[in-house]
Amino acid sequence: MRAWCWMLLWTLCTLASTAQAQEAELVVNQRKVVSLRATLKGETPQERVQAAEAALAAALAVPVPVDRVERQALAGETPAVRLRVNDVVVLHLVPEDLAGPQAGNLLDAAGTDAERRLRVAVAELREARDPRHWARGLAVSVLATVVAVVLLKALAALRRRLLRRAARRLGDVSSPGTGLPWWRVPGEHALALLRGVAGLASWVVALVVLDLWASTVLRQFAPTRAWGERASDWLLTQALELARSALSAVPGLLTAGLIFLVAQGVLRVARGVLERVEQGEFTLAGLDADTAGPTRRLVGLVVWLFALAMAYPYLPGASTEAFKGVTVLAGLMVSLGASGVVGQVMAGLSLMYSRALRAGEYVRIGEVEGTVTHLGVFSTRLHTGLGEEVSLPNAVVFGQPIRNFSRLVEDGQFVLHTAVTIGYATPWRQVHAMLLEAARRTPGVLQAPAPYVVQTALSDFYVEYRLCAQGSRAAPRLRAQALSQLHAHIQDVFNENGVQIMSPHYRSDPASPQVVPAGPWFAPEAGPLPPPP
Repeated sequence: MRAWCWMLLWTLCTLASTAQAQEAELVVNQRKVVSLRATLKGETPQERVQAAEAALAAALAVPVPVDRVERQALAGETPAVRLRVNDVVVLHLVPEDLAGPQAGNLLDAAGTDAERRLRVAVAELREARDPRHWARGLAVSVLATVVAVVLLKALAALRRRLLRRAARRLGDVSSPGTGLPWWRVPGEHALALLRGVAGLASWVVALVVLDLWASTVLRQFAPTRAWGERASDWLLTQALELARSALSAVPGLLTAGLIFLVAQGVLRVARGVLERVEQGEFTLAGLDADTAGPTRRLVGLVVWLFALAMAYPYLPGASTEAFKGVTVLAGLMVSLGASGVVGQVMAGLSLMYSRALRAGEYVRIGEVEGTVTHLGVFSTRLHTGLGEEVSLPNAVVFGQPIRNFSRLVEDGQFVLHTAVTIGYATPWRQVHAMLLEAARRTPGVLQAPAPYVVQTALSDFYVEYRLCAQGSRAAPRLRAQALSQLHAHIQDVFNENGVQIMSPHYRSDPASPQVVPAGPWFAPEAGPLPPPP
């Protein structure tokens, strides 16, 4: 098996070397004169190139006033073109040296082109031996270098001057009122934007100056003249290609812009209708003030996705393999990494359309209780009333039971309830009366509808009583503060009536009730309980 692999590798190397041997280029003074492909009189293309180089060196070694480059067409069974320099035959060009089925008809044109290139190369070789051309080229190069340095310094000075003037026009960048009013950009960001634009423009101009300087210097000397011509041709080719691409992309960009404008108009109409539904001005089938907001976001997302899908084929480079590869990679990354995000979004939309929560309602989600301040696509935020804000992912909210203390009461009210456990020795009617008295004393607890007490459990050692009431706008703003006031008054009423608040898991009754005696319930320096806000 290994022997077969080595044989296959040797065969491939042989074929590659044979393919390379089938073509050789005659290069004179960094210029390609002609490509040879035929084996002529037993000489391979590489050997023919070596013979041509030796013949050319011998022809140029003869001192002549003017070099003569001649082309001669040879007729016969095999037509050919002979190139001579100073009466020395340099090479023969045959139809087999040309590629393509019409090689025989193009032989004369190929010979003319090779003659022209060879004449230029020979002239440059003679020029490279002349000290006067070197001196003149050196002087022009020094002058071009000075001009380039002056232009680059002037460009840097102009950039600094324009930036200073822009800074003066913008005023104090730290002031929020300064900037570009037509863009609504603050001064600091506007100045950073102008610096970036000026830097990009200066680099482009500097690149053009450096390319012109390099091509000018390289053109002054015969050995490097071909490099200078290629350098200038490369920049011009790239600029023309960029301009051609930009012009060809204009119709597609106009079509894509028209699609986006139509999408923007449709979205404005839909947004106006849904905003009026959200404000309660009128209703649509299946929509109300609670679902109009998420519906507006969904409509915007769908419209823009549809517009992007319609405009995608008209974007520049959309049909290229690189653009397709980038879009496939982006889609793969989104599909792998956005599963959790999609789950959060679907849970948020389900909460919005099920109307389980509204902003401003008092709810309990799992172990968290507070006021709903924000119901978003990804998370729900609650204010607990204890100086903290809790942000719950919508997937967590959607998977837990939600207790809403505001849904079954009138607008601006909320439910207050608390529980105590009292032993069987205390009359239940007395417990009811004391709990209702505590509710009456608590500021902001509504008396209509009247508070009520329910016995939720008859346990082995005690009875569980639950006080249910409603808070009003006059109550403390936060439900936690209202419950704190209610708990304080419950303790006061029970202490005043000599009823202990504890679950009597006991072997025998205590000798005296476990209550706080009437007397100073706070230290003199602490002061009484502050009134509710």
